[in-house]
Amino acid sequence: MSTAITFSEYGQPEVLRPTEVEPPEPGPGQVRIRVRAASVNPLDMKIRSGLMAEVAPADFPVTPGLDAAGVVDAVGPGADAAVGDEVLGATVGGSYSEYALIEDPVTKPGALSWEVAASLVTVGRTAQRVLQQLGVQAGRALLVHGAAGSVGFIAVQLAVARGITVVGTVAERDLARVTALGATAVRYGDGWRERVEAAAPGGVDFVFDAAGAGVLADSVALTGDAGKVITIADMSARQHGVRFSAGGADRSGESLPELVELAAAGKLTVPVWRTYPLAEAARAHADLEAHRNQGKAVLLP
Repeated sequence: MSTAITFSEYGQPEVLRPTEVEPPEPGPGQVRIRVRAASVNPLDMKIRSGLMAEVAPADFPVTPGLDAAGVVDAVGPGADAAVGDEVLGATVGGSYSEYALIEDPVTKPGALSWEVAASLVTVGRTAQRVLQQLGVQAGRALLVHGAAGSVGFIAVQLAVARGITVVGTVAERDLARVTALGATAVRYGDGWRERVEAAAPGGVDFVFDAAGAGVLADSVALTGDAGKVITIADMSARQHGVRFSAGGADRSGESLPELVELAAAGKLTVPVWRTYPLAEAARAHADLEAHRNQGKAVLLP
């Protein structure tokens, strides 16, 4: 037997409880890892609270978690890894556990910590995916809402590295952090549009909304074209003619090796705010829902 965090009803963080479970058996193309680190993502909290119930009803009990890094201890037929390999990737059946299944595992470089390796998967691929969907080219101007959040922080770095002019909306406490990435950081909240217009007198060509703070109408007005705005966080997207980009937990893994290489080389920063013992998953959710974090929260089984 092993320990996993599960919940059997929707609710507040307190529904997350340590549970004794059988370690999962890897199927074709899968590996089982002894989890060394599991990332906490906003989607985990939406699923736990029931916000996603209409879209994807839970089959209780649920083990939350999308991403993990660890050491392979069992291999399914056709899996591209061997026992003892250190890997990371998107999990099948949850990651808040001592053992988890991964499809398309990616080798973890020695230069990458377990915490960063687990934190990179969903947020990195989401940032990469949306920039590709927007089609932003060097020399154009991109506005990132929530630029200090886990996805936005990576999107800013990837965009700046591609020669894109980036303006990011952030909380007052995060202005310096995002400015240090090579972006122009402006404070969000009332008056944000005027501050963005002052920071980008040449205009904004594209908008990546990673915050979901009711900014879509003004974002469309800034670009003059709803097709140049994408959100990953605002469920009212359709009302504004804006694309809602989902799929951060897809398991294709195509962009992950590139992101891992950048992070291992020190060319991509993934801020880890705090680590928690596996048994304190509920506290991690409560801290993130209270917006106490500046970076990723990671569980350490």
